[in-house]
Amino acid sequence: MSQRKARVEHALRDVLTELISTEVKDPRVKAASLITVTKVELNVDMAVANVYISVIAKNPADNDHTADGVIAGLTKAAGFLRGPAGRKLSLQHAPELRFHHDVSVDIGAKLAAIVREDEEKARAAGRGPEVAPPPAEGERKP
Repeated sequence: MSQRKARVEHALRDVLTELISTEVKDPRVKAASLITVTKVELNVDMAVANVYISVIAKNPADNDHTADGVIAGLTKAAGFLRGPAGRKLSLQHAPELRFHHDVSVDIGAKLAAIVREDEEKARAAGRGPEVAPPPAEGERKP
């Protein structure tokens, strides 16, 4: 990957994070309690930017529904965001913005919850993490 492309991706992520929080007034986007631009991937000629968004809903039970609404709202606002983002980055041609829901954060949170639950069950059953006893005096550690 070229250094310029990596710099533009990083800068575009920062600019879009700011623009989404301050300029987008769509109620579907405002319905989420936290929206994070997790990653921006530009194609080879930097004409299209795939923007990955992580969404945390105000009500955790509605997370998938809220995420769909946020992506729909941002897709609708993509043309509105394209101009200011291009101007802030001094790009001659601002890339077309395509928004996608980044589920990797959700999957990580679910896996962490499963691990915590399994550890709690193991503790309740009396099976804690196996810890080797300390070596006796004069004995070497393996």
